[in-house]
Amino acid sequence: MNSSTEPVDLGWKKWLIGARPRTLPAAIVPVLIGVACASGAANPVWWRAALAAIVSLALQIGVNYANDYSDGVKGTDAVRVGPLRLVGSGVASAASVKRAAFLMFAIASVAGLVLSILTTPWLIAVGVCAIASAWTYTGGPRPYGYAGWGEVFVFVFFGLVATMGSQYAVSESFTLTGFVASVAVGSFACSLLVINNLRDIPGDTVANKRTLAVKLGDKRTRQLFALLAVVSIVAIGISAVTTNIYALAGLVGVIALRPSLEAVSRGAKGKDLIIVLGSVGRSQLVLGVTYAVGLAVALH
Repeated sequence: MNSSTEPVDLGWKKWLIGARPRTLPAAIVPVLIGVACASGAANPVWWRAALAAIVSLALQIGVNYANDYSDGVKGTDAVRVGPLRLVGSGVASAASVKRAAFLMFAIASVAGLVLSILTTPWLIAVGVCAIASAWTYTGGPRPYGYAGWGEVFVFVFFGLVATMGSQYAVSESFTLTGFVASVAVGSFACSLLVINNLRDIPGDTVANKRTLAVKLGDKRTRQLFALLAVVSIVAIGISAVTTNIYALAGLVGVIALRPSLEAVSRGAKGKDLIIVLGSVGRSQLVLGVTYAVGLAVALH
């Protein structure tokens, strides 16, 4: 537990805190952009985007609860600067947080199963891999999130899979533009995790949680954050080549990232990085809206 005092009863609010709202743009943005990439298809089925959004949001919230549970029972949340953790702080039991994670995974499974029935059975395999990866991120005997592979999970499932999966759900097709756009989305999603793990380097080092940030060290993790912004710029530029200049509207999201880049380059630490994390999430939403609109116009 993080404090020697008795935990305060937060009621239903604890579940909102545990869902970690600042991370939810990572689930919303790929759906927006994937659907935009489907706008050039012959017969898009737009309402399926709602199912894709349910899958993505439920998976993101499930990951957050699962992470809270696993870190809490393993004691790796004993020293942290970030937002309240349910299990680590004692405001919720480990069993209840685990049930909440499984409930979210169940919701994602049901919505994904409906999508697979409407489109193609292979989406079931993708969904199984996504949920298994979400749980083993920090759960199980050998969590890959503790070994520095968390960014790979985020890039693949909240970048490539979520974006192109949303495109396929609506149009039942893939395009080069969809793939390139998913790279930009994945890079932004990774930025959130990089900032989160940069903030947690001191505590994770003590807990022997070998995140990528711990392995790279403070300086190179900050450089990685800047590199991910460059990757997003390049991907947006390529998508403008595969469509037209309107796709460059996505650069507004990268421009919105500038204050975060400056704060990180100046050496922001601890609680200052909590502010940066929120700023990156807002920038990601700006990217989602502007890039989606730009792609939709470009593909019409």
